Amino acid sequence: MSVQIVLEKFRAMAANPKGQLDTYFANGEKVVLVAPVYTPEEIIHSMGLVPMGAWGADMALNRAKEYFPAFICSIMQSVLELGMKGAYDGASAIVIPSLCDSLKCLGQNWKYAVPSIPFIPMTYPQNRRGDVGKAFTKAGYERVIADLEQATGTKFSEEKLAASIAVYNEHNAVMRQLDEALATHPEITAAQRCDIYKSAWFMRKEEHTALVRALLAELDAAGGGPEKIKVLVSGVLFDSPALLAILDELGFQVAADDVAAESRQYRTDTDPNLPPLEGLSEKFSRMDHCSVLYDVDKKRVDLIVETARSRDAKGVVVALAKFCDPEEFDYPLIRKACEQAGLPVVLIETDRQTVNYEQAKTQLEAFRDILA
Repeated sequence: MSVQIVLEKFRAMAANPKGQLDTYFANGEKVVLVAPVYTPEEIIHSMGLVPMGAWGADMALNRAKEYFPAFICSIMQSVLELGMKGAYDGASAIVIPSLCDSLKCLGQNWKYAVPSIPFIPMTYPQNRRGDVGKAFTKAGYERVIADLEQATGTKFSEEKLAASIAVYNEHNAVMRQLDEALATHPEITAAQRCDIYKSAWFMRKEEHTALVRALLAELDAAGGGPEKIKVLVSGVLFDSPALLAILDELGFQVAADDVAAESRQYRTDTDPNLPPLEGLSEKFSRMDHCSVLYDVDKKRVDLIVETARSRDAKGVVVALAKFCDPEEFDYPLIRKACEQAGLPVVLIETDRQTVNYEQAKTQLEAFRDILA
């Protein structure tokens, strides 16, 4: 397969999650929706179920406003809107973590707005590092397992969970390898890069791993392309087609990301030497560098600067999801750290309802002139 053929496979999956969902149903599969930001996919996978991302979509919001105020994250609103409009009909359940106030509201509203799809909460602790935090996380996973068994009629097995953990650790490793490889391949556009990461939410991880390995092999054979202006992008989501098109039009290369829906997912592996459920709980205790994970020292900002420097990024583009409090709280610290490091930073406000990013284009044109 050529690079373009592999990229088109990612594109087809990222652009049509409903088609993939229907394919799973046609094959008799049971699908469990996984909401942002961190859900125990390994548990779902181990029970013979298909985990499928539910991060909303760019769309007008109407029915969701019956449950949400206007001043709440449009990612949550669009997830509920899709649920109310029947886009997820047939799913066996949805697992929603309680990592921010908006996610807590989504879970409670889902019970009444979309009663046909059972809501399963995953309650994580704020103080996750000590033994008490790990025990709390494990109890949350046990609650998810019990609810999944009831909702789907399937049974949990520690042995199968160990096998699924191996699958997810392998996927994490190949995605980290991909992240490094794409930094040296400017011919891969911002839109194509997004397709690779976004498609992972709609495929079984072993299938996505195989496709990423095929791409890496083709990239090794293809060499590089003409240089572009390297930037690091940050945010919860960076998947707006209009915004990505602007980056590509203006000659930017995404050399690295600090995006919750992308590389943040793959930073931490589960220790295979621990009992499976304990391993998952211990993994969460080690996860860090994210706006929704409690960190009094805010080490995330240092990682952004370090990564940008290591990838020779000339600046940082922050896509701030409108009304996302955790990201809003972090932005002043990110800006300050970048300025102290001599890294120009630009803030672009994003919203699932935004169609036209002309104002952002003007900002990015000015940013390009600064970096050039």
